[in-house]
Amino acid sequence: MDSRSVLRNTVAAVIAATVAGGGSGVAWAGEWAGEWAAAEQTGESVRPVTHVGVWTTRVTARPPRFRQAPAKTRSKAYAFRLVTRHTWSGQQFQCLDSLWTRESNWDHRAYNQGSGAYGIPQALPGRKMGYVAGDWRFNPQTQIRWGLRYIKGRYGSPCGAWGHFRSHNWY
Repeated sequence: MDSRSVLRNTVAAVIAATVAGGGSGVAWAGEWAGEWAAAEQTGESVRPVTHVGVWTTRVTARPPRFRQAPAKTRSKAYAFRLVTRHTWSGQQFQCLDSLWTRESNWDHRAYNQGSGAYGIPQALPGRKMGYVAGDWRFNPQTQIRWGLRYIKGRYGSPCGAWGHFRSHNWY
């Protein structure tokens, strides 16, 4: 018998004794109350009976109810919040999504062997993102903040950057 079943059986016994006897081990509810009162009047002794049932249940491991969303989804959600804070429209986010899906597929560890570009926005060189925060190599939020600043400064909006990308195949 494993420790879980011992604990389960002990808890079941305590609960059964408490429910049946109102916490004292004596059954007062239902049919016992009438028999107890009749026995007191006649002077007989009534011995209350408490039945303790033991049951077992199968315990199966369940996955957590809420799993963390994939990094790509979390990155897109963060970028969407920043885009709306810039008072850009949903259309601007669609342009940004198209741009960064083509550039890195929203992978914050994406590295272009040919050019040396790094991260979600494919910064060239990647160390430029360091002026936003020192964790630019592994933090997608730092990369997204840098990428949106770059896009706003150079193209005015994500759709401006996406239009340039479609014309020149780079931004």
